[in-house]
Amino acid sequence: MDDASNTSWPYPRPDSPPLLTPEQAEHTLNVWLVPRFSMLTLFCLLEPLRVANRFGRDLFAWRLLSADGESVVASNGVRINVDGTLSSLEDASRLMVVSSYEAETTVRQQDRAVLRRVAAHGGWLGGLDTAPFILARAGVLAGHRVALHWESVPAFRREFPTLEVSPAQYEFDALRLTGSGGAASIDMMLAWIEHAYGPALADAVGRQLVHKRPGDDGGDFSRQRYEELPRSVVRTLAVMEANLNQALPIPEVCRLVGQSQRQLTRLFQRHFGETPQQCYLGMRLDRAQQLLADSRSFVTEAALATGFTQTAHFTRAYRKRFGEAPSVSVKRRG
Repeated sequence: MDDASNTSWPYPRPDSPPLLTPEQAEHTLNVWLVPRFSMLTLFCLLEPLRVANRFGRDLFAWRLLSADGESVVASNGVRINVDGTLSSLEDASRLMVVSSYEAETTVRQQDRAVLRRVAAHGGWLGGLDTAPFILARAGVLAGHRVALHWESVPAFRREFPTLEVSPAQYEFDALRLTGSGGAASIDMMLAWIEHAYGPALADAVGRQLVHKRPGDDGGDFSRQRYEELPRSVVRTLAVMEANLNQALPIPEVCRLVGQSQRQLTRLFQRHFGETPQQCYLGMRLDRAQQLLADSRSFVTEAALATGFTQTAHFTRAYRKRFGEAPSVSVKRRG
């Protein structure tokens, strides 16, 4: 009963369409569909991003591409329309290649040239299922661990003996993401969401997809902790994590979650010993401290990135939480 809501629509963001254009979203994922690609892989790649957009902020958009700009037929015979050609891709883009059967049959030299161009400009490249073959033949996987579909591993090792093949279902670093494809793509995208926005948002997206992540059986403390919380609390934390840079009013957070402010305050005080407002402020300050410690951000930049419009207010709150001014944290990183 504690998690009950008086609203008639107990889902996040019911009044805002989750499909975004690249101009609206913070991140755009370009997806190159190679003929006979895996439809399952494509769905598992995009659905976590679509659901993440339901938590109060315009996070993700995607564009489907083909080599010639024409529609592409998947391995199950379904034809998918695309948004553009591979050659139209901007230099420093984020590109995921999705393929399956006969991955190299239709790939041309000019297509590999696009991959090399993106890599040369510091772009982010990924490949799922058999697509790591395409990336490796383009010469853009050197120095990166590679994950791909288990059936393809022996052939990949024979052709590319100098590349390190990982037994994991996916591998990603700052510039490359490879994976086995299929249903494992859900876990891969949830890991990306968690890396970008935090575990509460990833957990909430997984719940919306009715998907149990590896480690949810108690192997990971943070995931176990979220599993024990009421769903409305997890949804609230997800909305907060997705909106650290623009400090939503708590009534707006409650509206997005579908929970009354009075009930939400009671739940937060029970589980965290503080109000939703206090918890939200702490999350924003923790992110600011991370920015100051792990990047080259200055105090003003960190303040703006975490929703503080006045540097003086940010400094007071930061000092109260961490016992030092943000300028001291900047000096400590050297």
